[in-house]
Amino acid sequence: MGTYNRFAEIYDGLIAEDVDYALWRDFIIGKCSQYNIPMKDYLDLGCGTGNLSLIIGKLFSRCWCVDLSEDMLIIAEEKFRENRIKARFIMQNMIDLNLNTKFNLITSSLDCINYLTGDGDLDKLFSRIHAHLKDDGLFIFDINSEYKLKNILGENTFTYNSDEVVYIWENRIESEIVEMELTFFVKCDDFYERFDECHRERIYSHSDIRTSLNNNGLMIIDTLDNYTDQKPSYESERITYIIGKAT
Repeated sequence: MGTYNRFAEIYDGLIAEDVDYALWRDFIIGKCSQYNIPMKDYLDLGCGTGNLSLIIGKLFSRCWCVDLSEDMLIIAEEKFRENRIKARFIMQNMIDLNLNTKFNLITSSLDCINYLTGDGDLDKLFSRIHAHLKDDGLFIFDINSEYKLKNILGENTFTYNSDEVVYIWENRIESEIVEMELTFFVKCDDFYERFDECHRERIYSHSDIRTSLNNNGLMIIDTLDNYTDQKPSYESERITYIIGKAT
């Protein structure tokens, strides 16, 4: 089973029901304005099919999109081309980020960081962020919270059913890793084609995040509930971090 292979083809239709990208864009651009971030160089890590990259990237002079999935990048590049917006697309693991460029704004959305499941991966990422972030730049990312991964996803099974797509989503937790096995049935003419995906997310506490940031020359400016100006609560499902370089 792969991760984001065939899934790239149906990703946008599924995620559109849960994510208000325009709201997320307004929040991020608002933070850029609040902290006087020049709208010059922008990097989206784990850009996926480019939904957020596109609507933020067109506001910047230069836009870079990085993802580990070639299938996702192909779709993202098509969107940029259709909208006549220039960007660079790089297939690269974000813990090995090496672009020889520094950015005013770096984003990583939709719990990409939870997908860093290896020991030391978080430190590797934040080290690369420090190397690529301008001294007065912002790094804005979100994670699936510890509460969500343990209490909502946890050991639970979910199903989804529409005319075009049916899926079964089974989860289990072991050693702070949530393993998600998804079986999809996608309509193709008069029949449904089956394919399987396996996704793994690591549970990161606020303490894990703070310690790793501090160890790599970064600091927390603010933590918020999802992409709002509300402070996180114990039951917050998505936590957004506003990060700068330590002074």
